[in-house]
Amino acid sequence: MNLNALWEYANPKKFIQTTDRVLPWVSGLAVVALVVGLVWGFFFTPEDYRQGSTVKIIYLHVPSALMAINIWLMMLVTSLIWIVRRHHVSALAARAAAPIGAVMTVIALITGAIWGQPMWGTWWAWDPRLTSFLILFLFYVGYMALWEAIENDDTAADLTSILCLVGSVFALLSRYAVNFWNQGLHQGASLSLDKEENVADVFYHPLLVCIAGFVLLFIALVLLRTRTEIRARRMRALLARERMG
Repeated sequence: MNLNALWEYANPKKFIQTTDRVLPWVSGLAVVALVVGLVWGFFFTPEDYRQGSTVKIIYLHVPSALMAINIWLMMLVTSLIWIVRRHHVSALAARAAAPIGAVMTVIALITGAIWGQPMWGTWWAWDPRLTSFLILFLFYVGYMALWEAIENDDTAADLTSILCLVGSVFALLSRYAVNFWNQGLHQGASLSLDKEENVADVFYHPLLVCIAGFVLLFIALVLLRTRTEIRARRMRALLARERMG
């Protein structure tokens, strides 16, 4: 597929027609992957010799944390497309993704606290990664609030795109804080290209399935929400025309 063909999906009608076919498949695969991954991880893996059964929170914490960061980066890409190409679908996709990312961030923070309390002896610590994650959540909230506060959709898309650029700093800090600061309670990455840094295979394989499930779930939700945003934008445009007429 060449680049010009890819831009065809920025057409709202083309986007909705395509997602009509794709959405059921993605949704079905998401359900299968989540059920298999979570059941496998929570019921068919052993307790860790140090963390006990607490280690199984990894199947919710790691996928949600990865998605929280990468959803913001997806919003960054679609916001840049809006700034450069002025494609409304890209701006609406970023808007549609924000609540999903905020929920993923909350899940990551809550499961991180549950995981950390028996390990660290506290529910919260001002660790670099935890702090940057909390700030990322506040950026999600601010992003959504800014969309709601501005009536003109194009103006809102412009300002939220700028906010997305600024917030991306904290998305990257959330991902690489452990590398930037050696001190801190948070452990290193559970997934790495270096096999020696990965969790044991008995935990690693179901974790990969859970991550795939979270990714597919996000794709399904963002497609569904983007379709809703497109229709809501059309409705607002029609109402505006009626008032002017």
